[in-house]
Amino acid sequence: MYLSALVDLVASTGFLVAVCVAMVAGFMRGFVGVGSGMLMAPVFAILFGPLETVVMIVLMEVVVTAQLLPSVHRLIEWRVIVPMGAAAAVFMPVGTWLLVTVDADLMARGIAAVVLVFVLLLMTGWRYQGQKRLGFTLGVGGLSGTLMAATSLGNPPVMLYLLSSRDSAATNRANFTGYFGITLITLITMMAVKGLIVAPAAIRAAVMLPAFAAAAWLGARYFRKATEQLYRRVALGLLLCVAVFGLVR
Repeated sequence: MYLSALVDLVASTGFLVAVCVAMVAGFMRGFVGVGSGMLMAPVFAILFGPLETVVMIVLMEVVVTAQLLPSVHRLIEWRVIVPMGAAAAVFMPVGTWLLVTVDADLMARGIAAVVLVFVLLLMTGWRYQGQKRLGFTLGVGGLSGTLMAATSLGNPPVMLYLLSSRDSAATNRANFTGYFGITLITLITMMAVKGLIVAPAAIRAAVMLPAFAAAAWLGARYFRKATEQLYRRVALGLLLCVAVFGLVR
């Protein structure tokens, strides 16, 4: 019975589309260090619904983060990433509250508009010359955690903050990986406590995981050959696509 249901799932057109999207997202995750959730969420939400989408993405991301961390942990700026991740964890319940009290679509469009403005600014070559001050770091983490729980758009504030610095591509990629390692653990713990990790979503995530993880490995391999300029173009291009999609969807 269960085997038959699994075969039907894998053979469905929607699931095959989801696997293809997961492979593209996995490559982006391995190359940039972030962004896979932003690519998967819009498609998965249509195919599987919002709750299962979050569960599937979080479960797959946790595994791939563990896959990527060993190769980047020495480059992570823990003095920045730990406070940012802690602030995100503290503010995730605020995002959960907003999810049920505020129009999530309107909020997502507002965030997309802000992201678009800052992406266009970064594309001009502008960089922030100062230090990553604790107040800014905590603020970005809090905003990211709120948006992560409320709209699944937790990545853009962190990407904008880190990409605006003069850090190298390798450092930015490592910081993204470290930050989402912290926040994913927090998020999956909250979801487990609330009983939100439903079996159908977990099964779909397990079936798609090999393709997602293999694509992430390939993206990480390709990153080693990439230039600083190419990395920055891909990262900002990803943010630009997310911002435009958030406005027109």
